[in-house]
Amino acid sequence: MFLLLKSLSRSVHDEQHQHQPEFSETQGNAGGVICTSLTVWRKSLLVSCTGFTVIDCTGNLVYRVDNYMGRRPKELILMDAKGTSILTMKRCKNLGLTHNWVIYRGEVGDYYCTSVVSEKPIFYVKKCMNILHTNPNVLAYVYHRSSDKRYTYTIEGSYSHRSCKVVDEKKRVVAEIKRKAAMSGGISFGLDVFMLIIKAGFDPGFAMALVLLLDQMFT
Repeated sequence: MFLLLKSLSRSVHDEQHQHQPEFSETQGNAGGVICTSLTVWRKSLLVSCTGFTVIDCTGNLVYRVDNYMGRRPKELILMDAKGTSILTMKRCKNLGLTHNWVIYRGEVGDYYCTSVVSEKPIFYVKKCMNILHTNPNVLAYVYHRSSDKRYTYTIEGSYSHRSCKVVDEKKRVVAEIKRKAAMSGGISFGLDVFMLIIKAGFDPGFAMALVLLLDQMFT
């Protein structure tokens, strides 16, 4: 399967340059938006693990997640192709908010976000639980600090349909999840293989971290 994904990613590389994904922007850009397109496979390359494998449009491995703790871990570590830890995501335990997560740079020790630690989280991600919210499409909010009243990003759409957008404070789409369609051969990937499209200037690793948390919240 991994070799098939690499082959298809290379084959669609030229077509992706001809048909750039469209992003909704409050200020139009007639020249289009330069972006990075990644293929996400919801499976670890290690037989004994659950996780994710992420390749770029030329078929190279860029990110991986190898989880030994099953589908509902207390922490997730996003690694690069060499296995170096990039980001650590930890599930909050305070007040029963099991769908709230904190994100740290690199790899942190074995503790949860209720502990007093020297490392400071770079982001807090909170699942939207209010069914009466004015925007029912909102899946989660992203904050720089836990005390912030105003969010930095919102995640909208439907993860179960692999159709989501990460929107910043200016209502600009900075990353997007889309279904992956095979370009030839009539191959259907289903929901375990999809596209992650990142606008220039937005961190691809952070975008992938948000994908991991959506998977924990909505799967």
